[in-house]
Amino acid sequence: MMTLYCSPRRRTGKGRGREGSGLYPELAAYQISEGCSPNVQSEAGRLVGLLPIEQARAELARKGQELDEKAVRRIASELGAQILTVRTRDLMRFRAGDLPAGNELAGKDIAVEVDGGRVRVRTVVKKVRHNGKTKRKKFKVEWREPKVVIIFEVGPKGRMVRGSCPVIDGTLQGPDALIELVAFHLHRLGAARANSVTFAADGAPWIWKRLDWVIARVGLEAGRVTEVLDWCHGVHHLSAALAGLPLTDGQRNAHYKRLRALLKKGSSRIVIEELKTLAAGLADDSAAWREIRYLVKHSDAGRMRYQYFRRRGVPLGSGAIESTIRRVINLRLKGNGIYWTEDNAEAVFQLRAAVVSGRWEAIVDHTRHAMARDRRTHWRWTPLECLAELKALDEKDEGFTQIPTRKRPTRAAA
Repeated sequence: MMTLYCSPRRRTGKGRGREGSGLYPELAAYQISEGCSPNVQSEAGRLVGLLPIEQARAELARKGQELDEKAVRRIASELGAQILTVRTRDLMRFRAGDLPAGNELAGKDIAVEVDGGRVRVRTVVKKVRHNGKTKRKKFKVEWREPKVVIIFEVGPKGRMVRGSCPVIDGTLQGPDALIELVAFHLHRLGAARANSVTFAADGAPWIWKRLDWVIARVGLEAGRVTEVLDWCHGVHHLSAALAGLPLTDGQRNAHYKRLRALLKKGSSRIVIEELKTLAAGLADDSAAWREIRYLVKHSDAGRMRYQYFRRRGVPLGSGAIESTIRRVINLRLKGNGIYWTEDNAEAVFQLRAAVVSGRWEAIVDHTRHAMARDRRTHWRWTPLECLAELKALDEKDEGFTQIPTRKRPTRAAA
């Protein structure tokens, strides 16, 4: 078919330039982009979020869509980039104060849980040329920690309301970027009018040091905000503190059962005082005192009042985010011989999160309407400086580790 083509302004004739490609208005009216219909794009993107590329292609072929793996990868990558682009545009509106607050969470009890996963990312470090042509690329593979957040409605017992659709998001761009996304989602969902907001996480410093900025930016009332240290992490550090004491196995087990029961009742100060008494005489840099200081920090912040949390019906642990990391990252992005470019990892994460959260149709529809007005897919942004002193965090706190570069990877599944 023949259709009108509208080129961007200030086209120089030398490449697309900053204005991007042009627009076919008739095709845009039917939401056709990048050479495929909206139904094909949605189905291919959904299957890539659920399955590896080769399995997604086979499933499409079973349904009558004969596409090769390269086409499936291109369509899914484009949809993931569009979702990221629309998120960035909305985030910039939020940063400028132009994004109106929603009402989805108004009058509800909600929980916000944050944590990080592990994904292997490859980065090209050198291109080897022979006779003027690129023969192969040398790259390094390193472990990166995608920061993930889940926001959901909780019931009277502190569990996710059955049938509700949580909000799942994440990024590889570091803790500041993730924390700004947390504030963005809470604002657009109307968390300022929620009955209560519970932040539950482990003891990672990058999470707790940034929550004050989120509370102030979203406009949450301090009396409605509760901070909870994950119960399993609290018990683990209690066990680690006892392991660093000069006790026999029988004595350690007896202390553990008694102190764990006290901790469950919310008597964290009594637990800490007993640990200090048992650790008297040990060096300040010993493992026992290191764990005691960890418990003191979170107890003083009011994050270990577990009996009070149980009465209020707020989550005692971060099981929701642990399950999210398993379902979104571990079952799709992490595996033997699997490594990604950063852009592909970000795109597939968005596809997977949209499917797992049950918000696929809503996210895709919002993306289509936004991309119909502007087809450019530039989704990266510079995260805000939440607090200047937080830049002193070392690589361990940021959750970033490396593995040796592999010269000849055996498989490139991503």
